[in-house]
Order: sequence, then C-alpha cells, then structure tokens
Amino acid sequence: MTTKINTFTKFSSILLLVFVLFFSAITNLNASEHQEVATAFDHSHADANHVEDANKPIDITAIALEHVADSHSWHLWGEGHDAVALPLPVILYSSTKGLQVFSSARFEHGHAAYNGYNLAEEKIISEDPLETIYDISITKNVTQMFLSAIVLFLLFTSIARAYKIQGVTTAPKGKQSFFEPLVTFVRDDIAKGNIGHGSDKYVPYLLTVFFMILINNVFGMIPIGANLTGNIAFTLVLSVFTLIVTNINGNGAYWHHIFMPPAPKWLYPILVPIEVVGILTKPFALMIRLFANMTAGHIIVISLVGLIFVFKSIYIAPVSVAFALFIDVLECLVAFLQAYVFTMLTALFIGSAVADHNDDGVHNTDDEAIEGSKH
Repeated sequence: MTTKINTFTKFSSILLLVFVLFFSAITNLNASEHQEVATAFDHSHADANHVEDANKPIDITAIALEHVADSHSWHLWGEGHDAVALPLPVILYSSTKGLQVFSSARFEHGHAAYNGYNLAEEKIISEDPLETIYDISITKNVTQMFLSAIVLFLLFTSIARAYKIQGVTTAPKGKQSFFEPLVTFVRDDIAKGNIGHGSDKYVPYLLTVFFMILINNVFGMIPIGANLTGNIAFTLVLSVFTLIVTNINGNGAYWHHIFMPPAPKWLYPILVPIEVVGILTKPFALMIRLFANMTAGHIIVISLVGLIFVFKSIYIAPVSVAFALFIDVLECLVAFLQAYVFTMLTALFIGSAVADHNDDGVHNTDDEAIEGSKH
C-alpha cells in the first residue's frame, strides 16, 4: 500500500509535464506569409456576410469543422455580433512591432481590425505586407489544457493528502474510492503487464498520460468544451514524449535488434531502414489514432443533428436525435477506451525497449516461465 502513496505523491509531476506540453504546442508557430492588404481582409465583404439569407442552405461541414477547430475565443452561443464568447489573450511577436499582447475581444468576432491586425478564419494576419508575425496566443485548446492540468493537480494532491492523513488501514472513501481502482489498473494491468520488472519507474508517466487524455476526452464531450484531444498538435506532443521515453530507456538488446537484427547480413540494407522507420511509425500511430477517433465522434454528432436543418422537417428529428444520442453514449466508452489504448500501447513500446532478450530473441522472463512450467 505504501507504493500507492508514493504513486500519488509522484503524480504531482503532472503539472510540470503539462507546462512542457504547453510550451511545446505553442512553439508550433504560424509565420504569416507576405500578403496583399486588399486580400488580407475585406470589411465590406464581412459586413455583407453578416446579413444572411434565412433561406440560405446550412453548411453543416463548416459548422462541424468550426466546432472541432481551435479558436482565439471561447464561444458559448450565438452567431455573428450576437455571439457570446469569452475573450482570450492574444500574444503576437511582430518583426516590426515586437511583442504585442491584447484581448481577442478587440476583433469583435472577426468583424473589426485592431492595431493593424485582422482575424480571418481564426488566423491573425497583418495589414502590413512586409510584417511577419508569430502567433503564440493562449487559444481555446491551450486554456482547456491549463484547466485540466489544474483540476488533475488539485484532485490527486488532495487524494495523496488524504492517504497521508488517514493512512491505508481503512477502505477508500469519496473520490478515493473512484480513482484508486483506475490508478491500480494502470499500475498493475498496464504497467506491470506490459513492462514487467522495473515498471514502477514508468508508472507516474503512464498515470499522467492516462488521466490527461481521459479528462480532456470528457471535457470535450461537453457542448461548450474544447476538442483538445482532437487537436493533432496535442496528440503529437504526447506521442513525442512517448518516443523520447521509449528510446532513452532502450537497452542494448533493443538497439542491437534495430541495427543488427537476427537475420542474414545481406538483408540488413532492407531490415535496418524498416526498423529505424518503425521507431517513428509507432508514436505516429498513437498520434493519428487518438486524433482521428475523438474528432470523428464530434463531427458525426454535429452531422446527425444538422440533418434536421438540412431536411427542414420535424419528422427527421426523432431519428436524428436518437442516432446522435447513441453516438454520444458510444463516445463515453470511447473516451475511456482511447485513454486506455494510448497508455497501453505506450507501456507496450516501453516494455519492448527495456526487456532483456536472449540470443533466440525471446524475453528472459518468458524463458523463465517456460522453464517453470516444465518443472
């Protein structure tokens, strides 16, 4: 039981990891191209689009993509000038003006310019064709990442504090009774089951990955929530961390298998490049799997509800809502399943990198099990 207390204590490292995730994500800066002022933003065109035709067909694709995309404000409800949204900090570094910090409310939902900058399709562009800007703003996804980090940090530090005060002599209560089986599941079934001996070293990282994905999957299901796990930059950073942890801890047998695989040497020119590419394809698969599954769920729900407005018939509403409700329930399962799959595959990759092998390529632990069964 002492291991559980140590696990919860080590879990405070989640905040540091999230800060690194944040700075890694925002370093994916978008340098603006030299643009014509006339093509940068057309105010008259924006004003004309504000007055929409009531009979104009609804573009469900645009609505769905807008819902899953990142933005410089946290939209709550409404459209155009009537939209209600929480403004977020805009942080720009300009080649001519230096650091610029202001609120996204200055753009008035994309219908106004501020200090020579315009917001077009959630991209900040400059009216000066010679100015290059780097957008490092705190967007909707980054804000949710901070919120989820704070929630997890406060939650698990309070659980660790409760264990420290009450000890482990009594049954867990409250939030402890809910989260302890999940922590034990990650430690025993995922970490020990895939890594084996020495898995305790990687439990804090696996717990961080599991709960970070799980809580953001749940937040993303809230109608006004951000689709953070459906953002490929976020899944990329998580995958890069898995790549680093796996290969830094890889032992000699792991690297020997990659650069000197157990095969005839005349096959090395074929096998070695495949093994090297395999190092990158594993985290790449993690990135795409989480991104695609979480994004697809949101798009399907919006598309099903949008059928009501496309057909403009009340008779399609029961069918549309029923299928959307079914997908929502399915997403509840997928929210946990994707967190489990990402964590399990991460542990599997780490386990393959740190496992001891014999000359026959079989794990030593497997050989011991075989010998034990013979006796």
